[in-house]
Amino acid sequence: MKRIALSTLSLTLLGVTGMAHAQSSVTLYGLIDESVQYVNNATPHGGSVVKLFQGNLQGSRFGLKGSEDLGGGLKAIFQLENGFDVNTGALSSSGTIFNRQSFVGLSGDNWGTLTAGRQYDPLVDMIQPLTGDGYFGSTFATPGDVDNNDNSFRVNNSVKYVSPVWSGFQIEGMYALGGVAGSTGSGQTWSGAATYATGPFSVAAGYLHASNANSLASRTAAGGWAGTAGGTFDSAFPDNAGINSAYAFSKAIGIASAAVQYVTGPFTANLSYSNAQYKPDANSGFQTTQKFNVGRAYLGYQVTPAALLGIGYAYTRGTGDATATYNQVSLGGSYALSKRTDLYTVAAWQHASGDQRDPATGGLVAATASIGSYGNQSSTDNQVMVSVGIRHKF
Repeated sequence: MKRIALSTLSLTLLGVTGMAHAQSSVTLYGLIDESVQYVNNATPHGGSVVKLFQGNLQGSRFGLKGSEDLGGGLKAIFQLENGFDVNTGALSSSGTIFNRQSFVGLSGDNWGTLTAGRQYDPLVDMIQPLTGDGYFGSTFATPGDVDNNDNSFRVNNSVKYVSPVWSGFQIEGMYALGGVAGSTGSGQTWSGAATYATGPFSVAAGYLHASNANSLASRTAAGGWAGTAGGTFDSAFPDNAGINSAYAFSKAIGIASAAVQYVTGPFTANLSYSNAQYKPDANSGFQTTQKFNVGRAYLGYQVTPAALLGIGYAYTRGTGDATATYNQVSLGGSYALSKRTDLYTVAAWQHASGDQRDPATGGLVAATASIGSYGNQSSTDNQVMVSVGIRHKF
């Protein structure tokens, strides 16, 4: 990281005794994640593809973050973070320069942190780090990212509170204003989570609810859930895979999630569960609430201080509107060349069965595979993906 630090010491003014102190700092940071990726059954006719792909372990980004000491344990803080495609130089989200995060707030030693802007939700902050996705990224994510375990969306217009850590216990809450005139609840998002860690054991649980405005026009005008009137999070969620893209115009989405992790010696093991519900209205294009129950397991082995191996399994079961089942096995390995640079390889296989709703026709079709949250729709019920890459942090 490169740090730009600015420190100011006020001068004693005429007639004023004592001296006031204020210190501020701004940090420029980022990372670039690039790979060569192979995907089979990647076209409607069953073809394979080999391509450069960025953002496997983490999305490429650069940002600014900083703080100002206001005295008495109080600080003003901010963060501005941009996501980009290293292969094209394009923004990850067209027209949004700080598409990953943009917020400002206050932080106190005794009472916690309060921020406002575009932010991650509490489930992403507290539960994702206790899953395989927290170690090896999108290849270990839930198929279609139906539960936002891979943080496919950020929450716009949000106010978030994070408590201090009290004897290993911490809570977080968020509320995002929908901004719909005459209808306060339309488009709102709210979420809460809690985590507890003691020694090698960690556990976290939380819930997120997102409401859309009660009209088709306000949903489609901004691309589904995007943030104009009636939208507090962007249209990257639901994922563009056939697994859940038919539910992009849900009236509301509710996600309950929990995870537990245990670390012993070089081994890290975790289990997690999510229940995601996509609820319809007359304009949604489906009539019955679609539910996804997701169970995940991960085992990591720290071979050496520089080398990490991991294996993950995700079981996703759809019920209600469609009844597809997705089984996914993921493998990963990384080797740190330095504190800032590592090499990695990740791979996954997925098998789908049952039926899923086709967003193009509106009808039910045989389920097809789509690994993680990449949105690569397979032409069959199976798919394999392998990526070999490098990640550099600055």
